[in-house]
Amino acid sequence: MLKLYERIRTLRRKSGKTQEELADILGVSSQAVSRWESGGGYPDTETLPRLANCFGVSIDYLFGYEGDRERRVRELTDRVERMAWQNEYEDVNLDACIALLREGLAEYPGDERLRIALVDVLSRKGWMHHDFHVGEDYGEDGYIRYDVDRVETNSWWAEAKSLCEELSAHAESMEIRTKAARELIRIYRTNGECKKALALADTMPPLAFSREILRTEATFGAEQEGPLGEALLELAYEFAELLVYAVVNRKQHFETSWPVGKVKGAIAVFDLLADGGQIGIYHRERAYLNLYLSRLLWEYGQFDEAFAALNNAYKDARVYDAFTASGDYHYTAPLLRRAAVRKELFAESGSLTENLPESWPMWCNPDYENVKNEMQTDSRWEEWVKRCKSREGG
Repeated sequence: MLKLYERIRTLRRKSGKTQEELADILGVSSQAVSRWESGGGYPDTETLPRLANCFGVSIDYLFGYEGDRERRVRELTDRVERMAWQNEYEDVNLDACIALLREGLAEYPGDERLRIALVDVLSRKGWMHHDFHVGEDYGEDGYIRYDVDRVETNSWWAEAKSLCEELSAHAESMEIRTKAARELIRIYRTNGECKKALALADTMPPLAFSREILRTEATFGAEQEGPLGEALLELAYEFAELLVYAVVNRKQHFETSWPVGKVKGAIAVFDLLADGGQIGIYHRERAYLNLYLSRLLWEYGQFDEAFAALNNAYKDARVYDAFTASGDYHYTAPLLRRAAVRKELFAESGSLTENLPESWPMWCNPDYENVKNEMQTDSRWEEWVKRCKSREGG
């Protein structure tokens, strides 16, 4: 491990600066710099941050602790991420996640990766304990609304908002700035601060300049297959989410069976990519779409089709569970065979198949309680639940 004086000397020479030039930048004497580089003295606590900034490194790097810090932060964020996935259906350990991240930040104050991880957990906690009133989420104009008064009492979102405002403006990592901006836009919207949300959104790059699309332009031939498949899957996922939200956003859309065709269309996008093969973790999204489709089909009197959709959700969930448990993370669909699998998207809250009944209908707008009560009177509902809960499958 290099000692502090060796690091200073190496970094100065690499930068092309003389001892006198470095001294002028830091506001110290050239003799002081000479002493540092010979091991005869050390920068004081006020000078160390300026010295690190001058060379574009961290203070930990100057002291040779960078490897330890990187390993510790990575282990901590990986651990919290695994724990956080367990809270998909209820608050299992979010307080423990928050406590772990606060301990990490006490050890490494200001670390951007720990702070954005804390934002994610605080956001989850806020949503988990937000007092939703299903059936009352549409305003008089028929569009989804947010109860700003109830949002203002959400202390987890308030802390996440403060962290995001700092990170979105000053984080060194572009990825962290973008993640913070996205979460801040959602918080602003939920708080009713839509002008702020739109202004921040307008500072972000357009879709064509996203990482996934730009990667498709970075190579050609066989090597291009991977980025193309990855971009198509991400676009399919985002398209499906936005399409369903566009449908549920206005209550009048449900005055006819029009939404059924839209949800079927979202499912068809994944079918187009699957082409008879397996699409790995994206079977989860198709399973969720089929849950919502079953709710719509039942409401419009297509009872047999509703249970066919539930069975399709079951099949997709089984494929997802088998894929994530296999350890062989490769897509088999022709267009996706070279695409990398994003293992960070794996849910670790148990079997997706077993949790399907609790997830139904996935999107709760409009109020689904009457549909649920009716479907549960059909014997096929109980049979479907038993299949989902059975570890043997079938």
